[in-house]
Amino acid sequence: MATLNNSIGVLEMQSLRWKQLIEYLQGEMALPSSSIALGLKHCDEKINLLPVVLWKYGLVSIEQLDQIFDWMETS
Repeated sequence: MATLNNSIGVLEMQSLRWKQLIEYLQGEMALPSSSIALGLKHCDEKINLLPVVLWKYGLVSIEQLDQIFDWMETS
């Protein structure tokens, strides 16, 4: 969890939208903090890239990627 918190602090991603997405990924998708931290390091502070980065590194399946984008679109 410390790794995730450090990544968030370093990238200055304190907006509500980022927090909601991270909570969704941890809660609904059951992604470990270390996976999310890796994605945050490679998404260039662009929220829409985070799900793609997670998929690119094999941390979510294509089906999960669709679910994440559906959630992002409706939340």
